[in-house]
Amino acid sequence: MENSGIILSFKGDITSDLLTSVLQIMENRLDSFQEEPKIKKKVYHVLVECLQNLYHHMDEIPSYINGKDRSAIFMIGKTDEGYSIITGNYILNENVSGLKKRIDEINALTKEELKEYYKQVLANGEMSLKGGGGLGIIDIARKSGEKLEYEFLSLSNNVSFFILKIKITNKNN
Repeated sequence: MENSGIILSFKGDITSDLLTSVLQIMENRLDSFQEEPKIKKKVYHVLVECLQNLYHHMDEIPSYINGKDRSAIFMIGKTDEGYSIITGNYILNENVSGLKKRIDEINALTKEELKEYYKQVLANGEMSLKGGGGLGIIDIARKSGEKLEYEFLSLSNNVSFFILKIKITNKNN
């Protein structure tokens, strides 16, 4: 993993204590890399949103599928070009098309359109199925300045595995 630039990876149950620990570890790692404050802030902000999405918006999957109810993965990598954050979690197939549509809509927007869409969702008080404002994925796209990469791996008639990859480059944007 070190040769691939992976600086932190996790597979298991997502808990609030885990999120706190991971964020502290990453803050220390970013400090140790002597990263530019602007890049450090972007990476940290996107990581917070990604981990909150995992924690708050993960579908409840029967334990016979994966042995755990709140199991997920995430990895953070560093290359010369910047950082990548990859998350993976189980999702009910009935929710795949809605999430895919939302990400595709977000990816189709320009930087300025994304900013306006964020304000519109905030003003309209739109709620996601899980009770959140639906702003997390928009904010991830805004802060990273890159298109969101994703994949859904079908595991059964009822469940898929959702992979989200976010790039944060060192370029100014």
